[in-house]
Amino acid sequence: MRQRRVLLVEDDRVINDSLADRLRAEGYDVQQAFDGPTAVDLHAEGAPDVVLLDLMLPGLDGLEVCRRIQAERPVPVLMLTARDEEADILVGLAVGADDYLTKPFRMREVVARVAALLRRVDRAAELAADPDDQRRVGDLTIDGRTRRVTVAGEEVHLTPTEFDLLACLAREPGRVLARERLLAEVWDWPDAALARGGTRTVDSHVKALRAKVGAARVRTVHGVGYALEPVDG
Repeated sequence: MRQRRVLLVEDDRVINDSLADRLRAEGYDVQQAFDGPTAVDLHAEGAPDVVLLDLMLPGLDGLEVCRRIQAERPVPVLMLTARDEEADILVGLAVGADDYLTKPFRMREVVARVAALLRRVDRAAELAADPDDQRRVGDLTIDGRTRRVTVAGEEVHLTPTEFDLLACLAREPGRVLARERLLAEVWDWPDAALARGGTRTVDSHVKALRAKVGAARVRTVHGVGYALEPVDG
């Protein structure tokens, strides 16, 4: 298997170098950027498999970097942020980030998230080969081959994580899936303890998903998890 390439974008040189050293030790080819414009250029030149992206950057902030690289070529993005405000996180998810970590974080947590993002990319490629992978829940249609979602015939644009989350819920419509199960099946975390605040990751993505497919379609069972409900019209 070819060496996977990581684009690491972080203006704090100590954090950047420490993360780069750890990721290289794990076998990744790491490109380092310390500002927004350089990140956009390296993405265009190097075609990374995954991007680690700090939100607070000189030149262009992380949100603008994310917009530009996703417009050029879809790539999984793990946001690194010192801000734990829900609004900031939801904006990041809306412009194309797939996951986020708030500082301070543990190195093994970052490595686990990167590995999980890459496993999901590989899994999506495998599913794309299945021409029959299509599901309907009410007026919502999920096509696993093309990774497209329509609601009442209108296409809804989801991030890769949002699509995987919706597809997971759609496999058992009406059934409540625990957050821990969603972390395992969607984020590929076999042990939710790997990630501090892992259930908050699920909650943030569900909120972003609801904004796109309609709040009534994703039912919350407080303290347990979520269920996808059929809605027509």
